[in-house]
Amino acid sequence: MLRQSIWISSNKGWRRFPIARVVLASHAGFCFGVRRAVETAERSAPAMTLGPIIHNPQVVASLAGIGVKSADRPEDIPPGSKVVIRSHGIGRETYRALEARGCEIIDATCPFVQRIHDMAREASQAGTPLIVIGEGDHPEVQGILGWSEAPAWAVMTEEDVKALPPMQSARVVAQTTMVQQRFDALCALLAQRIARLDVRATICTATRDRQQEVVELARRADVMVIVGGRQSSNSRKLYRLAADICPRTCFIETAAELDGIRIGPFDTVGITAGASTPDCIIKEVVARMNDIEKKVNPEENQELEVMSEEAIDKTIVQIRPGQIITGRVEMITDDEVCVNIGYKSDGIVKKSELSSTDVKEGDEIEVEVVKVNDGEGNVVLSQKNIINRKAWEDICAKEEAGEFVEGIGKEAVKGGLLADVCGIRTFIPASQLSLRYVEKIDEFVGKPMTLKIIEIDKAKKRIVASRKAVLMAEEAEKKKKIWESLEVGSVVKGTVRRLADFGAFVDIGGVDGLVHVTDLSWGRVKHPSEVVSVGQEIDVKIKNIDPERERISLSYKETQPRPWTVAGEKYPVGSVVEGKVVRIASFGAFVELEPGLDGLVHISQIALTRIAKVEDAVKEGDIVRVKVLDVNTEAKRISLSIREVLEDEAMDSVNDDGDYDIPGEDAPIEG
Repeated sequence: MLRQSIWISSNKGWRRFPIARVVLASHAGFCFGVRRAVETAERSAPAMTLGPIIHNPQVVASLAGIGVKSADRPEDIPPGSKVVIRSHGIGRETYRALEARGCEIIDATCPFVQRIHDMAREASQAGTPLIVIGEGDHPEVQGILGWSEAPAWAVMTEEDVKALPPMQSARVVAQTTMVQQRFDALCALLAQRIARLDVRATICTATRDRQQEVVELARRADVMVIVGGRQSSNSRKLYRLAADICPRTCFIETAAELDGIRIGPFDTVGITAGASTPDCIIKEVVARMNDIEKKVNPEENQELEVMSEEAIDKTIVQIRPGQIITGRVEMITDDEVCVNIGYKSDGIVKKSELSSTDVKEGDEIEVEVVKVNDGEGNVVLSQKNIINRKAWEDICAKEEAGEFVEGIGKEAVKGGLLADVCGIRTFIPASQLSLRYVEKIDEFVGKPMTLKIIEIDKAKKRIVASRKAVLMAEEAEKKKKIWESLEVGSVVKGTVRRLADFGAFVDIGGVDGLVHVTDLSWGRVKHPSEVVSVGQEIDVKIKNIDPERERISLSYKETQPRPWTVAGEKYPVGSVVEGKVVRIASFGAFVELEPGLDGLVHISQIALTRIAKVEDAVKEGDIVRVKVLDVNTEAKRISLSIREVLEDEAMDSVNDDGDYDIPGEDAPIEG
């Protein structure tokens, strides 16, 4: 973006003009792999290379002058020759062809490319298909494919991906000069078609840095110059990236081609070069560009007078950091807004510092001065600082009043979470995120949350907040409402949360109550697990409430009918049922028909024959079948008989001759 400006007088009056400049990208020219290959070829002269050592005709011509010549195929290389493998690398079969001709191989394959060869070989050994995202006819891609004996393909477009055959798994690598966005997009498409996708990050870091820088430079420049060989893949990609942003982008091989490029008097010119462009060509381009810049006349056919710095100082406003002023929007780019604030230099507002991106040229906006000079002569401005100051005041007021604030989780950091509260960066310690231990803090990123400010450092503009405090307050309010709604004698639904030897703890809507073991059943209970289980939903009756001690007594058995009230209906006289012998007395055995309901089997009703002791026939814990002889609900007594059940069973067992076989009856029948 155009930044520094000067005041010029012309026949149109005093006007402000930006000063032109030339900016050279820091990541321009030979990358490590290319420089290593070129230097290896220079040291190896005379020698042959399989294909041009790099895609730059000037370098290739220079190497040919010292005896380094290029051949397209192994068959074109004389047997026994010294052969330098260029940074693009070659496939396995090509190595074998050169060895078969007795060539001395000097391998200058880029280490980044060599690493991809290893990945291709590993996938091949595992029988995994290989997909290379890159230009199929590029020598680097051809070399990578040459290391896979499993099925392998090169894809560069969405159509290429759609044309792939069905497969369950694949390994994906990228040509080292591939554009990251294209790689990510194609990987996303592949993931939709292939269940097990092994994606490897193989784009060269130098390539990634070079591509990111050309995008940033193109956003600020009026003219972009890409220097590189016409056959260079990475140079062509740089050109496409720049041209998408800066319409006045040109692609040249040498400085001589600059003569046909139109450059205005106040243009900012960005220059970068592909990985195959030697330093000497870059220096020549920059030197020629500087010469052009000096020859450009700011306004042809006009008499110009440049105002002195002293005169300028008298006409401009004075500014200081923190000052709030009103300016006019002069220019808008992708990431910045240029504002005329009446100062000798333009004010720059990053779009991230705008309170609203809905601004246009000519608008008057209120801004705060952040820096008077950013090192390049520009005034750094902000709209958000004004908003943030008001937000800070609001937060301080809410903290003093004990009010909660709303925030959004932004980033998981060591020890906690950073959140955005009204545009203010706020720290939430991990211990204050939840009522319980938080294992994965990043789960809160992007989530809205209500917070309580627990610490403010006004000097350092530091805020510490707590989500836990809000949750505790909500829990307290919820419990308060629950306690107010509880009523002794009412029946409520609950969920068994925990069992203890003395009873069961039941959640009745946010608070826990205790069902003592004696209140679980009308019968005898040794342990609560005999009646209920954890997670079971049950109805309970509230027996007692103690809000001060936060204790609630509950009863489960009182929600069930008392056994004696329905005993006559459930156990009619003459019915046969099963029961458990729970107690033995000298006069008989007590049999539990259900919890809380026991019946007596008199000693005379225990066996078919007379017995001396009850224990001779039954013992505690036995499961027996009994017949109901009598039910007295008022006296809470049930008379039972084992003997009559045995007699009935005997009567049902008839011998083949028609006689009755009564077990235990050995005495003869008289008469």
